[in-house]
This record gives sequence, C-alpha cells and structure tokens, in this order.
Amino acid sequence: MTTTNNRLTAEELKKLRQMDFGKKPGFETAENMLAREVGEEGSPERDEFNAKALAWYYGEVLRDRRKALGITQKELAERIGRDRSYISRLEKGETDLQLSSFIRIATALGIMLRLDVNLI
Repeated sequence: MTTTNNRLTAEELKKLRQMDFGKKPGFETAENMLAREVGEEGSPERDEFNAKALAWYYGEVLRDRRKALGITQKELAERIGRDRSYISRLEKGETDLQLSSFIRIATALGIMLRLDVNLI
C-alpha cells in the first residue's frame, strides 16, 4: 500500500471499501460483536444499550457545541433554567434527555433542529 502524507490514494480507498472483511480470519463484524456482548437486535438488553449510546452521542454533540461557543456548563444551565449538574449529566450521557429539553438546549446553543417524522 502506497500512501502520500499517511493518506490512502483514491484507488486504495476504493479497494478497501470493496473488501469483504467478514471473510478475513479473525475479523468479526460490529453487529456480531454487539449481538454477543450486548444482545441480539430487538432484545431488551440491546434496546437499553442503543438508548444509552444515543444519550452519549447527543451529549457529545451538545458538549462540543457548548465548548466551541466558549460557554461554561453553568452559563448554559442558567440560560435554560436548570442546574449545572444537569448539563454535566447530559454531556456524560448519564440522564435521559427529553425532546423538550433537547430543543431548549439546542436553541440556547444556536443549533437548528429539523425533525422528520416517518410513519411506517
């Protein structure tokens, strides 16, 4: 593999994307690992894991934006009428985030949200 400045060439990247790693010895897909370690898709354990992962992800998004704006947790908490500890728990993914709270925080951080509802 040849690289320039530690980056793959377009051709190398294309080959890599086309490679079926599932057939490589010792390689395990993320889905198989999650099923083994957490539970099968649709199981209560997997649903709980997914909910916690989303809480962590949204907390990361909010924290990164807050820091980019140079706002402290205390300042953000004051803007939305909550305690600093609430912001801390949200950013760590330790507490459930209601949609209304997410919208209030996003607005305070200048994040524009778009909600798509798809009925199945």
